[in-house]
Amino acid sequence: MAPSQAALDLLHGIAVTLQAEAPITVGTMFRSPGLRTGTRIVAFLGFDDTLIVKLPRARAVTLVQEGTAEPVTMGTRTMREWVSLPVGADPAATREAWTGFAREALAYVRSIP
Repeated sequence: MAPSQAALDLLHGIAVTLQAEAPITVGTMFRSPGLRTGTRIVAFLGFDDTLIVKLPRARAVTLVQEGTAEPVTMGTRTMREWVSLPVGADPAATREAWTGFAREALAYVRSIP
């Protein structure tokens, strides 16, 4: 199932917000809409209307332990730096949370040599 229009709208809104910090493009990543800076993937939408972001491993582990995020498994492999964040009941709160996590992911991806 493809991401909902609401999730797509959130993703595009996040892209606009993050443009002030770095060049962000919206495109297809892993067969799903996502955010990229240069050649690096920052975040993408899961098919279940989640936002999947790349964060430092320690941060990803903490978010999973807190119950804020779920680990991401692609095929049979659990990805160490990728976590899945659910959409909340309140669209404004979801946008705020997702924007914050996407901002963290952007900073992390840009710091990787």
